[in-house]
Amino acid sequence: MFSKAFRVKSNTAIKGSDRRKLRADVAAAFSALGTDQASALVPGKEELSIVKLYAHRGDAVTVAPVAIGVAAMSTSEMLTSGLKGRGFSVLHTYKDHLWRSGDKSSPPFIAPLTLDPSDVSEEKGSVQAGPTLQDDMRSLTLERKEEENGEDQQMCREKTLPEASEDPGVRGLNPDPADSKTLQEQMDELLQQCFLHALKCRVKKTDLPLLTSAFLGSHVFSCCPEGWQLDIKKSSYKKLSKFLQQMQQEQIIQVKELSKGVESIVAVDWKHPRITSFVIPEPSPTSQTIQEGSREQPYHPPDIKPLYCVPASMSLLFQESGHKKGSILEGSEVRMIIINYAKKNDLVDADNKNLVHLDPILCDCILEKSEQHIVMKLPWDSLLTRCLGKLQPAYQVTFPRQEPIVKKGKICPIDITLAQRASNKKVTVVRNLEAYGLDPCTVAATLQQRCQASTTVTPAPGAKDSLQVQIQGNQVHHLGRLLLEEYQLPRKHIQGLEKAPKPGKKK
Repeated sequence: MFSKAFRVKSNTAIKGSDRRKLRADVAAAFSALGTDQASALVPGKEELSIVKLYAHRGDAVTVAPVAIGVAAMSTSEMLTSGLKGRGFSVLHTYKDHLWRSGDKSSPPFIAPLTLDPSDVSEEKGSVQAGPTLQDDMRSLTLERKEEENGEDQQMCREKTLPEASEDPGVRGLNPDPADSKTLQEQMDELLQQCFLHALKCRVKKTDLPLLTSAFLGSHVFSCCPEGWQLDIKKSSYKKLSKFLQQMQQEQIIQVKELSKGVESIVAVDWKHPRITSFVIPEPSPTSQTIQEGSREQPYHPPDIKPLYCVPASMSLLFQESGHKKGSILEGSEVRMIIINYAKKNDLVDADNKNLVHLDPILCDCILEKSEQHIVMKLPWDSLLTRCLGKLQPAYQVTFPRQEPIVKKGKICPIDITLAQRASNKKVTVVRNLEAYGLDPCTVAATLQQRCQASTTVTPAPGAKDSLQVQIQGNQVHHLGRLLLEEYQLPRKHIQGLEKAPKPGKKK
């Protein structure tokens, strides 16, 4: 699973309650472990993190610091089979990319596999672990060792590391486990490399002043090399503000508090030797492929067409035309079916062609119970309107260069709301972007730059597999311009635009 590079989605420190639950789960899964051993595996005070990531095959994985694989058979079955066949479903191995993202420690010593004689006697046709089996075990160990060495050599060939330079803050990072540098020293180097990379390649003069939080989220993190994860808390600086103060003392940048409690980068010396001498790391072939694939065409809004679904109560009216319950029809098809039904059954009034007589089927399908003995005729427009109103809503979404997608129900509009947070601060929340082919993370990054305000992307409450974007302040005006003018979405599919601040009033 981790033989190739993966992409980190999130990295959060484990809470005390989750730590206790993990320790209890380990103790329950491995009943032979004592309390002290379980506490050693899941310590109470040492730093533990939950990392959510995407493997190279697209699998979404939540990493525990213990699990390695799943046994496919018992110990006795492994020995009696001569250690042949599939014994484990391996998820994580020593020196793979998951191991490289940690502290690169060596695995603990594990005693040779032995079998209790009582376990062997219970197996039918079991064999003793004689010289032949021991030879098989030694052979298996040697083969595995050779396989690991081959994998390491292949990984070294596949991964291109950043070139080193004379500046200690510029040279590339060495993932070699034999490296004598501590994790903190490596994190300091990684932070400085991403910082200089962001200033040299991503930040422009027109972006200034730039919120320090926006600089970190939109520029620094995106410069992190493939297979590495930037965590400022694991560096010697611990906080972004402390690191930026150091960079300001070196006169690379100038940081000011433009509003209370909010710092911004107001100036950058792009002629500083550390920036001019910085060598941009060459991306690996994998990351180049990802970047080329991410250069998408400009966003085009989907074509959304309303459709109608035939319910059970209307099936008799539509069965003559070959449609049944659940059939999906366009509005024009529904109108044509109703017109043909009325003409075929001689329901058009002879004296007034604009009126249609209602037979028992039409009465049951479109009239309320209180109307069935009162209303005998209806005008064409009223008949068609009532018929469409009785059908169940559906819609078809067609994205550029994709097959149409048909769904039942009404498409949810993009929902813009305002909410109050601590200290009576307002935030703008937008939901349902995914239904229109918009990536919430991309929208958040765009708004972060245009509004010069912090943005967050979180799961939408009450909606499965849906995200919402939260922007600091009332940013409905900026959001409306982005959705209507740049993305060219129809106004009817956006609700909440009226919440934009009125001219002359404070946001």
